[in-house]
Amino acid sequence: MGGARRHWRAGVAAAVAGLGLALAFPPFDLWPLSVPAVAAFSLLTHGRTGRQGAWLGLAFGWPFFLLLLSWLRVIGWDVTVGLALVESLFVAVLGAALARASRLRLWPLWTACLWVAQEWARDRIPFGGFPWGRLAFANTSSPFTPLAALGGAPLVTFAVALSGALLAWAAPRLLAGRREAASAAPGRAEGAPRAQLPALGAVGLSAAIAAAGYAVPVPTGADDTVSVAVVQGNVQQPGMDFLGRPMLILNNHVEATLDLAADIEAGRVERPDLVIWPENASDLDPFQSDEARAAIERAVRAVGVPILVGALVDHPTEDGYVENQGIVWDPETGPGASYTKQHPVPFGEYVPFREQLSTFISRLERVPRDFYPGDSTGVLDVGPARLGDVICFEVAYDGIVRDTVNDGARALVVQTNNATYGNTGQPEQQLAMSQLRAVEHGRAVVTAATSGISAIVAPDGRIEQRTEEFTQDVLTAELPLRDGRTVADRVGAAPEWALAGLGLVAWVLVVVRDRRERRARRG
Repeated sequence: MGGARRHWRAGVAAAVAGLGLALAFPPFDLWPLSVPAVAAFSLLTHGRTGRQGAWLGLAFGWPFFLLLLSWLRVIGWDVTVGLALVESLFVAVLGAALARASRLRLWPLWTACLWVAQEWARDRIPFGGFPWGRLAFANTSSPFTPLAALGGAPLVTFAVALSGALLAWAAPRLLAGRREAASAAPGRAEGAPRAQLPALGAVGLSAAIAAAGYAVPVPTGADDTVSVAVVQGNVQQPGMDFLGRPMLILNNHVEATLDLAADIEAGRVERPDLVIWPENASDLDPFQSDEARAAIERAVRAVGVPILVGALVDHPTEDGYVENQGIVWDPETGPGASYTKQHPVPFGEYVPFREQLSTFISRLERVPRDFYPGDSTGVLDVGPARLGDVICFEVAYDGIVRDTVNDGARALVVQTNNATYGNTGQPEQQLAMSQLRAVEHGRAVVTAATSGISAIVAPDGRIEQRTEEFTQDVLTAELPLRDGRTVADRVGAAPEWALAGLGLVAWVLVVVRDRRERRARRG
């Protein structure tokens, strides 16, 4: 009974730690909680069996993802609970691995590597992965953030996890030292503080890792600049039915752009070099709808500069499929180069196993057509600027953003449509990812959203301007353009693979060692 009670208490403690980690993310933004949350989880799994570690991982992960992904309640709480459970299974495997690896020397190091390995797997499977909830995304405005310029998001996750694991290693030793000092005879009390020196050193190392980001130079110097205007046209209502009737959202963006053109003609605003519209700004295919095309061309001619238009376009050869595109629309030559979203969202923009699942999940009818993925990066010449287009959730995927920068993007644009999840905290979580990408690649990032949050993010991750949600607004800014690449751009995914590989090797080694010991005992 006593053992069961202890496990029950440990499960509750793990759930509390998971909720604490969720509070480290936007919209709560209590990033310092990410370190003690990792420390608590490390302590709870330390010395456990693999099965106990897996249970504690589930107890930690499920509440964490329930709170973090609560914005999915717009679709349904069953979706929130289901996805949170699927994602927490990865944390359950992490818990089992941490429990076994805690028997090794230098286990705080292996703990940090295993966190990276867990995120590596979750970022890729199933259906291309779902990277929400990475430790790095809770630390987009923290002392750890500049480390992204060296090794991307995986290095930030590693540093946060290592800092927390070192605290977990030190905590019981410091407590034991205090107890020993309190109970020691007067003549022997001096030995206790000496015995605590390694633990104090671990605490100091944890703090040094957190502060190491301050020593990392984030390249921000502009090679050139371009003036941009970001149009947020707004939608009539939040939620699943934000589109309303056809042309509604497109007319909103046309109207806001015409107002911008009027301000330019009146001398209240200088004419920008280019204008950026968000994802799905055109709710009709402008190549199929004469009305939609005419509306876009009216806005482009009025403002007199190219507009990057977000639109849903029928696939030219695959019948029944649609493409999510950013299209460069010139006032003289019309539509030109375009980028097609490479990573459509499963069950949001396409339905895996549609024929089998649709028979008993009627909600899938809300996705009547599957989005067809693009096969190239979004490097586009928009007026005088060579920009890298990333659409919506793609900002969460390391490889998509990195490839776009390495292909020549001098600044990044995130075209997004968060109207479904307005006022839920999801737009804030996605904007935080833009902040991390800015530092990781040393690039300014423009986030253009239909209903908010649209923002201008400086190359050092600072949010220079942002809109409120569900307002019609226009942001204007002088955007720095850069040609240089960061260390993270050059090394690519190598740090992630190396750290994840080290963690998995440590896990395999301890499993092999335990099996040998069991065989030896039996022999």
